[in-house]
Amino acid sequence: MAIVVNKPIPEFEANATSGVKVSNQTHLGKVVVLYFYPKDNTPGCTTEAMQFRDKYKDFVKAGATVFGVSRDNMKSHDDFKAKLELPFELIADTKKKKK
Repeated sequence: MAIVVNKPIPEFEANATSGVKVSNQTHLGKVVVLYFYPKDNTPGCTTEAMQFRDKYKDFVKAGATVFGVSRDNMKSHDDFKAKLELPFELIADTKKKKK
């Protein structure tokens, strides 16, 4: 998947860990890093989350807010975030797109 820079976020609203509600409006005009992954607690996704965790201070220093996004439910995200001590929120994209 290609990295996309300076692309507006489409309209959305979702729940994230720590009781945070996230929408395209909540971060309007701010730098946001959204990284997408298939599933909490899988080897590749765990490694990816740890890499974002380990570089988190660099993202903050650059003025960015980081969110991880997957289709897992909030309970799974809360557990995954706590287990890996992630300093950023995870968004639960549980709505399935209709075809």
